[in-house]
Amino acid sequence: MNNRNRGKNTGDDALFGPEKQINKLRLAVEDMYYLLSRAYPEKAASELVGNRYRLKTRQIQALRGASASAAQLQNRQLKHVESSDLKERTVYLDGFNVLILLESLLSEAYIFEGLDGCIRDLSGVHGTYKRVNQTLRAVELVASFYQKNQIHELIWIFDKPVSNSGRIKQIILEFAEQHQLNWQADIQYNPDKFLAESSALIVSSDAWILDHCKEWFNLIGYLIKEEKLPVNLIKMK
Repeated sequence: MNNRNRGKNTGDDALFGPEKQINKLRLAVEDMYYLLSRAYPEKAASELVGNRYRLKTRQIQALRGASASAAQLQNRQLKHVESSDLKERTVYLDGFNVLILLESLLSEAYIFEGLDGCIRDLSGVHGTYKRVNQTLRAVELVASFYQKNQIHELIWIFDKPVSNSGRIKQIILEFAEQHQLNWQADIQYNPDKFLAESSALIVSSDAWILDHCKEWFNLIGYLIKEEKLPVNLIKMK
């Protein structure tokens, strides 16, 4: 494992630690909400707001992840499912989205709660997925969620274009067999489109998927509360 983790980048403490920076980000999110609700394109709006508040690249990344329009927020809220409604359901899980976010959270990286209540981070796959020290713990947390809520079946969806997707699929299936979990794992060329067009219940914090899917559940928010996880969480509203 080479002691890898998905912790903070150099400089993140300066960008996201001080109260002054957090307050600035919250004001920026308010401005983004105003512009997006008036049909400004996200890229143009984030550049305008970023310039106004003199935000750095990673701050703009956090800003985009936390922001949404009034219509998007209403749409997502209408489709959100509570944990009490999960029993005996089949759940499709956005594999890399969930795994990497949990790995970041467990590595004490900064994570951000957006206007829609979803938790997001600043990590990405970038063509290759590399297992880290926190990967097994992340899978264990998903297993705890699966068991506590008596979910019928959990189906992990991974990106075929991402290197090592086959390996992580195998790790998930071996874990499920070892712990007698009703899990499946599948690899898709376009998992976002697959999940968005599915009629199933989806677990993801990807904004585009949330806008287009039929139903979704906020797994990361649930786990933080249910498992009492220590996190570097910044609430952006």
